[in-house]
Amino acid sequence: MYWTTHLKTGPRRVNHAAAAVGETIYTFGGYCTEEILVYRVKEPIDVHVLNINYLEWHQLPRPKNGSPQYAVTPFQRYGHTAVSFGKNIYIWGGRNDESACNRLFCFDTETWLWSCPTTTGVLPCSRDGHSACIIGNSMYIFGGYEEEFERYSQEVYALDLLTMHWTYVVTQGSPPDYRDFHTGTAIGNRMYIFGGRSDSAGPHSSESDYYPNEIVYLDTSTMTWHKPETKGELPIGRRSHSAFLYKNNLYIFGGFNGILNEHYNDMYSFCPLTSTWRLVTTLGLSPKKRRRQVCIVIYDKMYLFGGT
Repeated sequence: MYWTTHLKTGPRRVNHAAAAVGETIYTFGGYCTEEILVYRVKEPIDVHVLNINYLEWHQLPRPKNGSPQYAVTPFQRYGHTAVSFGKNIYIWGGRNDESACNRLFCFDTETWLWSCPTTTGVLPCSRDGHSACIIGNSMYIFGGYEEEFERYSQEVYALDLLTMHWTYVVTQGSPPDYRDFHTGTAIGNRMYIFGGRSDSAGPHSSESDYYPNEIVYLDTSTMTWHKPETKGELPIGRRSHSAFLYKNNLYIFGGFNGILNEHYNDMYSFCPLTSTWRLVTTLGLSPKKRRRQVCIVIYDKMYLFGGT
């Protein structure tokens, strides 16, 4: 685990979303204080591209008002998710400073064109700060802050990306607490939930936050929640961290604990076979403490960018 390259160019963003297709990383939207007016109107989202062979960021042209692409491009947002499935990247959720969104958008990485697939089923309500991951042919989302009901969520929805049908998933067992800005990571047929911000009042905010550090997973073959007994060096509870999968181990980096008022730049690994946490010792010049960044793995390297 050695930190190597440090790029000083690229998009300045927090709460953005990114996904990789092949050797290319695509990052979508996010919040930047230098562009604060953008988040009060429905301007098209920005897309930045990084090819790992050249390590140079490029911004794609935004569609012009009145063009066919303008109508099917998501508005600039933060707190959304991005997942890759085949050649496509699916954007869901998120908000600007005026409202949240629950419309599905598809970005074709071969043509760089947007579309809005028609979906059926039980559509989740608008939210931000949720998590999303791919298991089989479906995108699973969990949690987040529901705009319509002004509450935190602990619900699971699945979108079949072959049929574009949404399902409200009825689960068994004890689900993770209501939360937002956690991470959801797919390992086999399991969705692992870690961290996030919860409230002692349950689904509704009472400004009495707490930061759970247990790990919980949903077995999607039985739709049952499990909370394994963990051992080792457990990380402190946090939100707005990053999680990624490498060689069947779950890794987390960074984040923020509001009770302690502390940001982090530590890295932990979790082995799902032994339910063991381990603090990872890294070499090289580590990134500064931060939250709301993105971590993407391609081959044997992890690429981190953004955050505050």
